Amino acid sequence: MKILRQITIAFVVFMLLILAAFFYVNGHLNFTQRDLIYYNDQLHKIEREIQKGEKESVIEKRYHCNIILSTDLADPELAELYRNSAFILDLAPDGEYIGKVAWTDLLDQYNSAKFGFFSLALVAWTVIFIGGVLMLIYFYRYLLKPVDELKGFSEEIAKGNLEVKLPIHKRNIFGEFVEAFDLMREQLIVAKNREIKAEKARKELVSELSHDIKTPVSVIKATCEVIGVKVKDEDTIGKVEVISQKAETISQLVSHMMHANLDDLEEITVIPTEENSLIIADFFKNLKQYGNIVMENEIPGCLVYMDRLRLEQAIDNVVGNSYKYAGTDIHVRFDSFLVDMPPEGIENGGKTGNAGLANLKKAEFLRIRIRDDGPGVNEDELPLIAEKYYRGSNSAGKTGSGLGFFLVKHYMEKMKGGLEYYNNNGFVAELLLRKV
Repeated sequence: MKILRQITIAFVVFMLLILAAFFYVNGHLNFTQRDLIYYNDQLHKIEREIQKGEKESVIEKRYHCNIILSTDLADPELAELYRNSAFILDLAPDGEYIGKVAWTDLLDQYNSAKFGFFSLALVAWTVIFIGGVLMLIYFYRYLLKPVDELKGFSEEIAKGNLEVKLPIHKRNIFGEFVEAFDLMREQLIVAKNREIKAEKARKELVSELSHDIKTPVSVIKATCEVIGVKVKDEDTIGKVEVISQKAETISQLVSHMMHANLDDLEEITVIPTEENSLIIADFFKNLKQYGNIVMENEIPGCLVYMDRLRLEQAIDNVVGNSYKYAGTDIHVRFDSFLVDMPPEGIENGGKTGNAGLANLKKAEFLRIRIRDDGPGVNEDELPLIAEKYYRGSNSAGKTGSGLGFFLVKHYMEKMKGGLEYYNNNGFVAELLLRKV
């Protein structure tokens, strides 16, 4: 890869420079032969200096030599000079032998070369040491550290934390790999979100179908009750009872299925569109199985925001509850009213103390008031009837899941309207639809 090539080239260049430095030093360590004429000339000058009475130390310093004023060949200083390969000549001014003159130039050359080589070796060691440290830093930064980051990243991914981001350093050896790994993380997030949406859609569908099944099942049960009263044939009555029992079993199974889905489901799809309010009359005409429904006035003709399916389900729930718990005639009245409307619509405002209206702007609503002639709902329980799974004290022995008013409230709020409920010579539920 590109990084490995750069490292290899840098290492080869570095080693070639070190090798060139050693060759340079080796080329300047040449052996120099002695010039005998030069040394004889130096000897004659020294002899003349001695004849003039010059001090020995001054002469040695001037001519870079050692003077041994001794005729003893076993002189220790002389022996030491011989061991160090010194060049030695006899000192005999005026023809009289008085000692020796020695030059230690080879030893000086050796010491100079030794010092030069040591200096070069020290410089080379320093350069290699610094290069090694830089290489370690480089390997840590571009190899070890990315590996540690990848390790921590993979551990987070294994835990299911897909939001953690992996730093991408394109100049290190793992740059392209890390980029591909991070791309995989993003694709996992997309796949996970898609799976969540699909699961949510599945639960919505199951909940919607479950709720829709309950309406025809209720019709079947109500019809079975009517047939049981009017028909006297025992065989027919037995068959009707079987049908009623099976319908009750279906109702319970559907209720359980709705519970299982609504425990996790926060949203049910509601899509309000502009509709003619006159179609609402047909929703009530289709509820004959719930007894006598008295339409006290005509529906004002106007355009309102509604989801036809959800509004029909809401009306069915309210009327069905009145039929189940009151068992009286059901009165329906329509009117319009103005209200200070917040941007998000009415949030279950009403005489139960749940009003959520803000004094922002005027909006006109169509109100559908549904009232029975029963005893109403216990005042202590009234604020709770729209809570999920809540069933009042009068629900003993009656089928139900405690989701009816919860769904009505949800549907009406999502249609830019709201729900109000209270007691007034019976139980009253008001469905509010915002006019276009």
